[in-house]
Amino acid sequence: MLGWRVSAAVLGAMLTGSPPAVPTAAPAAFVPCPTVTSPGPAPAKPSPPRHDPGQPTIGGDALATAGLAVPAGTPAPPALSASSWLVADLDTGAVLGTCGPHEYHPPASVQKLLLAETMLPRLDPTQTVEVTRDDLNIDRGSSAVGLLVGGHYTVETLWLGLLLESGNDTANVLARLGGADAGLAGGLAAMNAEARRLGADETHAVSSSGLDRPGQFTSVYDLALIARADFARDDFRRYTTTLTAQIPAQPPQDPRGFQIQNENKLLTRYPGALGGKTGFTDQARHTYVGAAQRNGRRLVVTLLDAEAWQLRGWQQGAALLDWGFALPADASVGHLVTPDEVARLRAAPSSPPAATRPAAASVGTGSAADISVVDIAVVVAGATVPLVAIAAMYRGLTRRATRRVRRPHRTRR
Repeated sequence: MLGWRVSAAVLGAMLTGSPPAVPTAAPAAFVPCPTVTSPGPAPAKPSPPRHDPGQPTIGGDALATAGLAVPAGTPAPPALSASSWLVADLDTGAVLGTCGPHEYHPPASVQKLLLAETMLPRLDPTQTVEVTRDDLNIDRGSSAVGLLVGGHYTVETLWLGLLLESGNDTANVLARLGGADAGLAGGLAAMNAEARRLGADETHAVSSSGLDRPGQFTSVYDLALIARADFARDDFRRYTTTLTAQIPAQPPQDPRGFQIQNENKLLTRYPGALGGKTGFTDQARHTYVGAAQRNGRRLVVTLLDAEAWQLRGWQQGAALLDWGFALPADASVGHLVTPDEVARLRAAPSSPPAATRPAAASVGTGSAADISVVDIAVVVAGATVPLVAIAAMYRGLTRRATRRVRRPHRTRR
């Protein structure tokens, strides 16, 4: 008597003559993130785009979750109000831990980091720019440096206004200037092109500043990619660690000028802080990106969709940095891709769409997500089992699998 173990895909290939499909790995079990709940009702959130299930997960398979991904055997991360967060090593690119790394959320002002990463190489910091009325077309009550129509400011002053005071007016000027003849629209197109080059595929900019707009989203993984590129630049590090700056006089409207201060409390309250960016809008809630160095390591933390109940955004970032610095140097659950790696991934032959992939068969009480191999004992007693018998067995198995299959999905918050 001869026993065979045949996968459903291989058996299907025996019947059809086609090559067996490569079985796909079952999704990792969902692990909820440690959270604290705000006392008030959660504000309404915009509906996020759908992920393409046929695309590989950027950064590693462990990041294909809407829940928690941390190295085995490490201390539990702190409980936060943020729906998504990520801690990564700025130098090695290792992702130390994360919650919902690829979940879509509105960015608020942390989107200014993408503006900086896109435009810093394009713009001369000594160039003087005249502000137009359209540059001041920002939402009423949103953060602004206080640029004046007809005022003249250097690009360096605009960068300081962007990163210290989170000026939405300065964001418009810088995006318009970087967009060249296409103006602000050209600047936004450049930002989206840069996000794609970095592999930040969940990021789509509709405003230069991060003010809420339909269809505008990012993820904590994308923000880590963008922040890593920013912190690799000397000029960005200098701007983001500046504590105060002087906005020059613009006579006759403003004969004296005024001083602005850095809003990122991490700089003055966290040892080794390297800077970052704060953000808040009604839809995005509190968002934060911050970086620090300790004992030769440089870590970055990104978080989205947080409430300032118990801990403010920068304090939640500080708690995650403490957790990350306490982990072993080789701890990781994934990595931040480089632009070269992204280019290679996109040049590789694409996977077949998920709809064309055969569902794994299910046996007994298990589902297709739980059981992907069918055990078939074929008894050969001096004669070959008729092919029609195998076909009948296969059809029965696949009918039962079809009834029980549950497609894996991402949990959304």
